[in-house]
Amino acid sequence: MNHVLIVDDEAEIRTSLESILTEEGYLVATAATAAEALELIRDAAYGVVLLDIWLPDRDGLDVLADIRRLQNANLPEVVIISGHGTIEAAVRATKLGAYDFLEKPLSLDRTLIVLKNAMRASQMREDNHEFARQLAVKGTVTGQSVPMKALRQQIKLMAPTNGRVLIYGESGTGKELIGRAMHAESLRKERVFVELNCAAIPEDYIESELFGYRNSAVAGGPPEKRGTFERADGGTLFLDEVGDMSLKTQAKVLRALDEQRFLPVGASHPVHVDVRVIAATNKDLEEEIARGNFREDLFYRLNVIPFFVPPLRDRKEDIPLLVKEFLQEFGQQYGRPRVEMSEDALTALRQYHWPGNVRELRNLVERVLILNPKATRIERKHLPMLVYRDPRDPRDPRDPARPANRGEEFATLLQAREAYERDYILKKLDECNGNVTRAAEGLGLERSHLYRKMKALGVSFKE
Repeated sequence: MNHVLIVDDEAEIRTSLESILTEEGYLVATAATAAEALELIRDAAYGVVLLDIWLPDRDGLDVLADIRRLQNANLPEVVIISGHGTIEAAVRATKLGAYDFLEKPLSLDRTLIVLKNAMRASQMREDNHEFARQLAVKGTVTGQSVPMKALRQQIKLMAPTNGRVLIYGESGTGKELIGRAMHAESLRKERVFVELNCAAIPEDYIESELFGYRNSAVAGGPPEKRGTFERADGGTLFLDEVGDMSLKTQAKVLRALDEQRFLPVGASHPVHVDVRVIAATNKDLEEEIARGNFREDLFYRLNVIPFFVPPLRDRKEDIPLLVKEFLQEFGQQYGRPRVEMSEDALTALRQYHWPGNVRELRNLVERVLILNPKATRIERKHLPMLVYRDPRDPRDPRDPARPANRGEEFATLLQAREAYERDYILKKLDECNGNVTRAAEGLGLERSHLYRKMKALGVSFKE
């Protein structure tokens, strides 16, 4: 970020500083009053604010205090400038968080040096905020299955290199987690890890998200925005679902990878970076190349080190470890640190097909904890019907051939109602350990009525 805001009531000083700093490569905005300055700071990101202590509507030090109280992770460094400098004012400015104090008339050399150092401090603070955010996200690869052991060994071997990585895997398998683990064991681990989901960004905005923009190139946006390539400088850029990028964007990413430089939208000078790119996809990119949807040259740039993350159904022995991890995570989050899951419930989870992979398992654990706030032990009966149905059931939801949207399989309202009744009866029978008499009581039905209902719905359950 090299955006500077000059706040001074003297038009000549604003004009002079703006001209000089623009020639030095800074993006400059100006304000003549405190109110105008605070409005600009709320609307856009600035690296440094040069703030006059004498303003027509307010004292500059009061404005400094207001800036420090703003709820913004990327607050600027503030350099106080004054033609009536005193030691008392300088001390007060420092206590309020000013980076430095410059006296008028300004020395050009000193101003440029202070501005450069303040800009570097602003960038370091932004990086520290990014590091703090990343610490909240785990980068541990959980699992003792053969595929996961092999994957960890591959990470350990390849992470210290600068080779580009392409991670293959179904949605929900944890491809971003693998990317974070690669970064954590790389030579860049002290720098930032920046991720971008290419499938989540509309086509009209993907270029500005990747490369940023200058001079309000995006309507309604701030004057400047650093893209993910620039924010990841010196560190790692994780491009998730890279197969969803348009061919136009792919061409620009290819050039950025080859040259390690790019031109932000609306900029006249390129930005040079040192970035390691880790990409991920749930698509068969070679098939996409054959269809003309993905550039072959970009594929070879990204596919230097291929990784494959297995689906959860191929490593079900890892489910107990994952469940334990998620129980600890959400137990702490919801103030219930000592929740465990019964072996019977784990057996049911191991029998499930897991089309949504690890993400689905994680969501299921969180949902079960929320819906059973007093339970210290998660039993099989606490699991949703989708999981504990009999795997031999021809209408079992674990069947990969079953439609993803259950509504699509019902032609009439009657069919949908019968399916719901069947699920509900199965759940009640399971809660009663297969005892039809107790299940009938719980459903408010006569035992014979329940038997007839089960026969009509095709429910077979041994007592």
